[in-house]
Amino acid sequence: MEGLRKKLSKEENRLVIICSDAEKRLKEVPEGSLRIGGCRSRPQYYHYFSGGDNNGVYISRKNEKLIKELAQKAYDRKIIRLAQKRLKQIKRMLKDYDDNEIENIFIKEGKERQKFICPAEPTWEQTMAAWISKDYKKKEFEDGAPLILTERGERVRSKSEKIMADYFYANGINYKYECPFYLEDFGVVYPDFTFLSKKMRTEIYWEHNGMMGEPLYAQNAVRKINAYIRNGIYPGERLIITYETDKTILDMEIVKMYAEKYLL
Repeated sequence: MEGLRKKLSKEENRLVIICSDAEKRLKEVPEGSLRIGGCRSRPQYYHYFSGGDNNGVYISRKNEKLIKELAQKAYDRKIIRLAQKRLKQIKRMLKDYDDNEIENIFIKEGKERQKFICPAEPTWEQTMAAWISKDYKKKEFEDGAPLILTERGERVRSKSEKIMADYFYANGINYKYECPFYLEDFGVVYPDFTFLSKKMRTEIYWEHNGMMGEPLYAQNAVRKINAYIRNGIYPGERLIITYETDKTILDMEIVKMYAEKYLL
């Protein structure tokens, strides 16, 4: 998941845009405000001016443009007040907030002192080390399958998977190759790559579908993707999907874009 600081920055940008748009609309609005009287079945509209008649001047239903402008004016002023209030709060929060502040207290204690401290939460390094150390049984290779080895020295099933694995290895991205994972109402799957994402603070699964030009392969790939979704693992959140056909080869630019968004 995103860190709170990033979420606050996004919210700050959203509120700035909302506030700016409302302020632009208020530059050309009629004087006064809208008062609505009568009953629900037959409301009546009045143009009220400060210091004028308490009831205001009656507005004919035919003058819908004026009614809308006055209603929008009051609404925009409320929006601006709220947006400005929240922006002040966010700015105060962002001034000294750090997503890693709990972890940083432990890190700043120094190596010698750390030996005697049980941290409130495991550091990212401790979490990653524990994740990497968990052993698992990979999927078996069929007899006669080509021997393709990565720079890390492990066997993979395709040249594309080697290219991807070598990229992850060269960029210091820890991964597990074909680590088994159970999907309800589907069974055990072996994602091509599994990551523990520091950005997302959760496991990310990467399925590379390398033979989408073959109908049976494509059908099974779709079934598996749908099974991920039914288990609450959605593409663009915890599931990354890349594709190849016999005429469309692996696009490493896409791989790098995914890695930068979720893993680096």
